[in-house]
Amino acid sequence: MAVQNLLLLGATGTIGVNTLDVVARHPDRFSVFGLVAGKNIDLLFKQACAHSPQALIICDPEALADWHQHGYSQLLNQKLGYVPDIGGANELDSLCANPSVDTVVAAIVGSAGLKPTLCALQAGKRVLLANKESLVLAGQFMIQACRESGATILPVDSEHNAIYQCLPQNYDIARASQFGIERLILTASGGPFRKKTLEELTRVTPAQAIAHPNWVMGRKISVDSATMANKGLELIEALWLFGLPANQLSVLVHPQSIVHSMVEYKDGSVLAQLGCPDMRTPIAHVLGLPDRIESGSPRLNLAQLARLDFEEPDLNRFIMLKLAFDVLNKPDTLAPVFNAANEVAVDLFLNEKIAYMDIVRLTESCLSRFGSESVRSLDDAFDLDLSVRAHATECVGKLTW
Repeated sequence: MAVQNLLLLGATGTIGVNTLDVVARHPDRFSVFGLVAGKNIDLLFKQACAHSPQALIICDPEALADWHQHGYSQLLNQKLGYVPDIGGANELDSLCANPSVDTVVAAIVGSAGLKPTLCALQAGKRVLLANKESLVLAGQFMIQACRESGATILPVDSEHNAIYQCLPQNYDIARASQFGIERLILTASGGPFRKKTLEELTRVTPAQAIAHPNWVMGRKISVDSATMANKGLELIEALWLFGLPANQLSVLVHPQSIVHSMVEYKDGSVLAQLGCPDMRTPIAHVLGLPDRIESGSPRLNLAQLARLDFEEPDLNRFIMLKLAFDVLNKPDTLAPVFNAANEVAVDLFLNEKIAYMDIVRLTESCLSRFGSESVRSLDDAFDLDLSVRAHATECVGKLTW
């Protein structure tokens, strides 16, 4: 069995930590070639000691300076007997295209993950995608890169991974209409505010919003789960990943987060993927393909669980999800706007600059302002992203949204 050389983008985040947990269980299968982090140099140092990478990238300039100031390279030399190549963000693209890298785990949060992910695809890599914003911002260009280079995208998000497992093995997005699919059903926990009234939502604090009932996640994605913007981003991601039109994509609230998604076929069959809410399960699935490998996640006991609940999402309460359904009708332009506006709004909310429901208002303002723009190239997508962020920030400064 050939050992896979892995490059992990976003090593110190939730997906990165879980990926390394799975990798450590299979030293005969995987070798960590490179680790990429933002600011968390203490954890990165521990990961480097444990996994002996050949290369380290620290994207934040101040954190890179702190790394050298703390003498971490010298400590690694004492621990490993060598010093990995250490660089900053400007060396990230070349690392993604390094011929020694077989598989890239793309887990950098937000639109910052797009360029390195696209670089890996253009280099023909096997990309395990946990960064949904990349597809949302530039889905058409990522799919094009796959066609031109022969790269493969394998979804890590639990919902898209579930759909991937429920689709025929020979599924091809170029022939999506030929596989008898009625619709894809993405499940959603409903987050911590599923039963709150609109009036109660006006008083939500950041601490409440990041307390997800089922999953352990980062702050930004936890807020996105609370507003269901995350499910909106996943709808857009599914549009690109699976090549089906908007009218074949749906969302169903499932509070227990046991059924991760479903595929309904034209003969009435519904295939579902179930499992405990543990990101190591989808990570192990895509890492091990075509084999099934141990993940370390707990086993599902349906008899103990006893029941599974489902309900339609309340689009009057989860307005971000309603906006996302509208975005599906013009994804090339509206998806980048939706993503950028939401990223700015969530950051402002987490820093207590705006209220929880202002996330919706700011996103609506940006969709209205930029809805007629056109995106014909990757540069157009980046320019639109920057324009939306500037507009959103200006609106908040002037209180004009």
